[in-house]
Amino acid sequence: MHFDLITIFPDFFTGPLDYGILRRARETGIVEMNVQDLREFTKDRHRTVDDRPFGGGEGMVLKPEPLFEAVEHLLGAQVGDATQKRALPAGTAIVLLSASGTRFDQETARRFAKLQRIILICGRYEGVDERVAEHLATDEISIGDFVLSGGELPAMLIVDAVARLLPGSLGNEASSQNESFSASDHGQQIPEGHTSRRPRVTPSIPPRRVNFTDPTSGTQELSMLLDFPHYTRPAEYRGWKVPEVLIGGNHAEVAAWRSAAAIEKTQKNRPDLFIR
Repeated sequence: MHFDLITIFPDFFTGPLDYGILRRARETGIVEMNVQDLREFTKDRHRTVDDRPFGGGEGMVLKPEPLFEAVEHLLGAQVGDATQKRALPAGTAIVLLSASGTRFDQETARRFAKLQRIILICGRYEGVDERVAEHLATDEISIGDFVLSGGELPAMLIVDAVARLLPGSLGNEASSQNESFSASDHGQQIPEGHTSRRPRVTPSIPPRRVNFTDPTSGTQELSMLLDFPHYTRPAEYRGWKVPEVLIGGNHAEVAAWRSAAAIEKTQKNRPDLFIR
């Protein structure tokens, strides 16, 4: 199994990879680790990886160019553009660590353990340009309903959870089958080779509470919403454009679009947050 970690803080991983099961798995060749500095794919003297979001708002958003180019450098192949999508190599996943992602659990860890290569993108700042999520990532993953400063810690948790499931990582192979959250404890079947394209990284924004009125009963229902998608410059990248509403300057329309997009994302990635 080969892991790639894309980050603006490559030194973050110096310690966690050198202990316990991960160290043993690396030394025996069960896993290979590569830490990729995202700033190597910037083109200005300040090595800028972020910019302000379209539509206004606080914080900065990671730009699409360095992330696309970093992944393509690691793969040694182009991923395509709006006119042509190129398939990833078999057994490869590109994972964004995101507070707006689907919940990481043991079933997901077992699915990932069947792969040959996982590229983990560690977000920072306000989030990542949505085009990265829509057209580059295969999975968007959240490790829990809390807020972190970035995706480095979640990346390490996923690496550890997946690596210990690989044959030879543990001294006793039965250990991973008979522990907490094991599917074998409940007679469950693990789905094979699922890969789906999902949106984005926002490690810094918590879910928002919103009141809805149920049209059938007239009663209000309290729901938790994930963050809305973020976009930054360039306004068009590889043929993929920023939604016009975010460029038009109408603050009321931007707010309405963001609310609708947050609801759609929550329904897709975390329907469990809609409390009935």
